[in-house]
Parts: sequence; structure tokens; C-alpha cells
Amino acid sequence: MERRTIGAGALTVGAVGLGCMPMSWAYSGSRQRGEESVRAVQRALDVGSTLLDTADMYGPFTNELLLGRVLKERRADAFVSTKVGLLVGEQHIVANGRPGYVKRACDASLRRLQTDVIDLYQLHRADPEVPVEETWGAMAELVQAGKVRALGLCAVGARGGRRSGGRLHDATLRQLQRVQQVFPVSAVQAELSVWSPEALDGLLPWCEARGVGFLAAMPLGNGFLTGTLTPGEGFEPDDVRARHPRFTAEMMAANQPIVAGLRRIARRHGEEVTPAQVALAWILAQGHHVVPVPGTKQERWVAENASSVALRLAPEDLTEVSRLPAARGSWD
Repeated sequence: MERRTIGAGALTVGAVGLGCMPMSWAYSGSRQRGEESVRAVQRALDVGSTLLDTADMYGPFTNELLLGRVLKERRADAFVSTKVGLLVGEQHIVANGRPGYVKRACDASLRRLQTDVIDLYQLHRADPEVPVEETWGAMAELVQAGKVRALGLCAVGARGGRRSGGRLHDATLRQLQRVQQVFPVSAVQAELSVWSPEALDGLLPWCEARGVGFLAAMPLGNGFLTGTLTPGEGFEPDDVRARHPRFTAEMMAANQPIVAGLRRIARRHGEEVTPAQVALAWILAQGHHVVPVPGTKQERWVAENASSVALRLAPEDLTEVSRLPAARGSWD
């Protein structure tokens, strides 16, 4: 697989990564099967999707434990990305950016992942009670201690940005300017997809100008852009889409023209090409510093996502994507 660079430290990864969250968190709990997920991770490494993206809060903790089963045998094949800064309670999630906690959390992640170093350690969310420079400074000390190779920042939640009246990622850009003064940012992770392109305005150019890698989260629109979801079919109560305003039956039906457009482009490239591959190819075309990280827990989707690297969209394809209707049912 084509390789792409994460940050100025020249850390390289496969051009398409693997988001591991669905294996144990947030999506269809009844379909989460450990052995199937392990096979999916193995397949990702086999096809060159080396970036494995997880977080201590997924599960919580069980996602890192699952990856540890694979990394114990195949650490040299993987680029391990995990996150810190969020604690999961019974009915809530809170931020914790205290330096002492960050260091303890890193040690715990290393144990669960069965490795002695984390390739990319990301701040999941800044703690409003702790200056972000203090949290970032503690993370930088982990690099100096040899426990972490590079640092990344996840974008501030979308809903808060939209309510503020400013551009979606203004708050994230302010955080990046602050932490960059403490220790270099190697990667930024934020939502980017055909139906959520807001990162193209400000955030992606900021990364490109500074040699910072961009990890595109939810590149398939939580599964919608694959064209495999049926409006009105419903979701399990623990599935985040059950509470997402774009996934009501009405809004899923209203947004079908987006999938139809991706399917139309796919047909021009061959009968075997899928809307999901077009959606990922569009992200790959946004810059060589961009790495989509689609989440899945099935081998078949891992292989399909990885093969999108070979799909080269023509200028007219990219123009057609840009003219697709905007998604309806957003957080606005």
C-alpha cells in the first residue's frame, strides 16, 4: 500500500488506516465479537493498513486489550495510535487533563496494548479545568521518556463549535496554536467526509502548511456513505446513530442523493467499485498528509477500504463530488 507521512518526524503509515472503535464501543453492541475483530486487525496489517486507531475510553479499556492480542505478535507491523483525556462513567464522559493522570493513563495503555512504546499519543479532549499547555507538557515528557514517539490532537466536538457561531474548527485551531508552542504537533484528528467537509476550511490547510498529518475520522459518515444502510431500519439503543439527527429515517431518506452521486461515480470506474471506495478516494485526494481512518470490525470491509488507495478520481469526479447536495439533519 502507498505510504503517507505523519508529522515532521517522518513517521510513515499506510495511506488508509483502521479505526478500531466499532469493535468494542458505540456501534451495535450485539455485533461486537472479539475473534472476528482480531481477524479484522490481522487483515488490516496484511494489506498494509498499518495505522491502528484506538483510545483508552473505548470500552472503556477493552479496545486496547483487544489490540494488545494482535500487537503481542505483530508489533513491528503496526503503527499504534491511542488517546488520553476522557473518562467514562455510568451515564457521562468527563475530561481529565491533569499531568499526573496523563502519565498514569499512558502506562496503563502500554500494558493493555502489550507494547513498550505508543507511536502516536493523542489528546482526546482538553480539560477545561487544566490549561492545555500543562496537559501537553506532560505528554511531551512521555516522548522524552521514550514511551511515546509523537503527539496528536483531536478536534473539539462539532456541536459546540456550531453553536458558537464561528467556523466549526476555530476552537481547535486556537488549541493547536497554544500547544504548538510547547511541543510539536505531529497529527490532528477530525471528522472529514463527503457529507462533513468542514475541515477543508481552515483545519486542513493549517496542517498542510506545517507538515502536520491529518487523520480523517468518520470518513464514511458513520456508515451512511457506504450505501449499505436502509432508512427506517433503526439502530440498537447503544448505537450512537440512534441519537444522531442525520440518522432518523426521514433524514437518511433525504440524504440518499449523496450516496446516489457516489454510486454514479463508482460505476464509471468499474462494476466492482463501491460508493465507500469513492468516498475514501475523495479524502485521499485532499492531500498527501491526509490519512482516512475508517472504522470497521469485519475483514471484508477492511479489504474493501484498503483497496480504495488504488482508485484515482479524475478531476471531473472531484468536481461532481463537490457539487453533491449538502447533508441535511446536521447538529444545526
